[in-house]
Amino acid sequence: MPEMRFRIAWPDGSAEECYSPSLVIRDHFEEGEVYPLAEFIARARTALTIASDRVAARYGHPCSLALGQLARLESRAAAFADQPQAQVACLRFLLPEGSAR
Repeated sequence: MPEMRFRIAWPDGSAEECYSPSLVIRDHFEEGEVYPLAEFIARARTALTIASDRVAARYGHPCSLALGQLARLESRAAAFADQPQAQVACLRFLLPEGSAR
């Protein structure tokens, strides 16, 4: 199962590298696209849950790394919850060697 990382920028300009055990992130985000905070979290929740479910289907248990990543994103997003215009940018996909872009 090909894993990937993706780089995001939070509303305060700080960048973070995130993990997914599946390339499904590319189905829910676009490089260079900016998302309202709530939409970003909803998309991340969907994508990382699907990724974890794929791991569960293959290995018999959910992916703790994907679920941990989701928890970190949700926790960080809470810091911006009082900012109605807060946005998160999907800066770049960091794909493993040999993966098609």
